[in-house]
Amino acid sequence: MIMDHGTMQHFSMGPWPVVLACVTSFVGSLIGLSCAARAHRDRGHRVAMLWTAGGAVAIGGVAIWLMHFIAMYGFSITGTQVRYSVWLTVLSAVVSIGVVFVGLSQVTLRRFSGPRLLCAGAVAGVGVAFMHYLGMAAVRFQGDIGYDPLLVALSVVIAVVAATVAFWFTVVVRGTLARLGAGVVMAIAVSGMHYTGMAAVHVVVIPSRPAPVDADAFDLVFPVFLISGLVIAGLQWALFTSIGPGADRERAVRGGTVPGA
Repeated sequence: MIMDHGTMQHFSMGPWPVVLACVTSFVGSLIGLSCAARAHRDRGHRVAMLWTAGGAVAIGGVAIWLMHFIAMYGFSITGTQVRYSVWLTVLSAVVSIGVVFVGLSQVTLRRFSGPRLLCAGAVAGVGVAFMHYLGMAAVRFQGDIGYDPLLVALSVVIAVVAATVAFWFTVVVRGTLARLGAGVVMAIAVSGMHYTGMAAVHVVVIPSRPAPVDADAFDLVFPVFLISGLVIAGLQWALFTSIGPGADRERAVRGGTVPGA
């Protein structure tokens, strides 16, 4: 059997997939963390649950999952085509959203505390890492893939620490600048984890194996990119048009319609 330690390219399509992936991660993180902040402030459990779910979709589905596969546009291996298993790709999206929901719910649906913040950051960070490596398990080519365990461990640490900091910004610190900062930190967590994880990759090309017949990255990502745009637009609309707790009374007081105001 002929084997070759294949040459990988992480930026084979130039800088635009990296830029687009980072911007996508930031937008998804910003919207998702904004939803989480609304869920934390809202006293109604059902409404808070909906905001948390929206945050999980934005962070897990857009900031993490979509970012990963946009970045993978630039991934290529000399001497073989790179394809993706559809069912593992879909599973990675479901896992990403589900794990982020569990992490967010620790700080949005329960009374805030330091241990719960650490738990939320750990769950979300590990979820980011798990999604990445599950997404990498979907890669199909003529050969085998392996990882440097030290870089894998580092990628998980990056994800956990940055996710914890982002949640802290979201729950504890108020204001637009804090929210933007939280979005930047979360995007750094996702992007830093991704590219650290990719640095851990090594491949062996085995030309005698049959060429993969699974899906191309573009066929997977393009329709999801469009759907994600609609999801983000819907969440933005909900954030801008919803009324926070106490807002009705505050408006009424300003308008002089509340007795004794």
